[in-house]
Amino acid sequence: MKHPLRLLQAFTLFSAGLYGLFVLMGNLMDYDSNYQFVKHVLSMDTTFEGNALMWRAITIPWMWTVGYIGIILAEAVFAALGLIGGIKLFLRRDADAATFNRAKSWGYGAYGVGFLIWFIGFIVIGSEWFAMWQSSTWNGKDTAMPLAILWAGFAVLLALGDPATEKNE
Repeated sequence: MKHPLRLLQAFTLFSAGLYGLFVLMGNLMDYDSNYQFVKHVLSMDTTFEGNALMWRAITIPWMWTVGYIGIILAEAVFAALGLIGGIKLFLRRDADAATFNRAKSWGYGAYGVGFLIWFIGFIVIGSEWFAMWQSSTWNGKDTAMPLAILWAGFAVLLALGDPATEKNE
């Protein structure tokens, strides 16, 4: 195998995009189930009774819809960047280092958007600001954290250079 690291970088990026595509499709095909998740997290109606953070709750239905559509659009961007980026990396696997590295920008974009969705969106905003961690029913924290860690790890993998290739150029 001529460029195993490059193939791994392309594969992981494409796989992340495929995951994003499946999440996007699930949100579109089962819109109401996932809308209910956003509605309950934002309205904080399943958090601890009498908690002092209830002033943060959003109980306006159009705002739930805007929030959910924002998540769906971000997932679409994540999926597109990952799928296109994975293909671009694969097609440039035998190119010089500069050409291959330019194609990595798609991956950095994908992993940045993924981190934004699953860490900033679900962990920071959902779990902490809207106290999602208090809900036994509408709690996505345990799903979101491993994904945020995975996207960060994949970004580090993507940032690795191929020393053998770079020495020869």
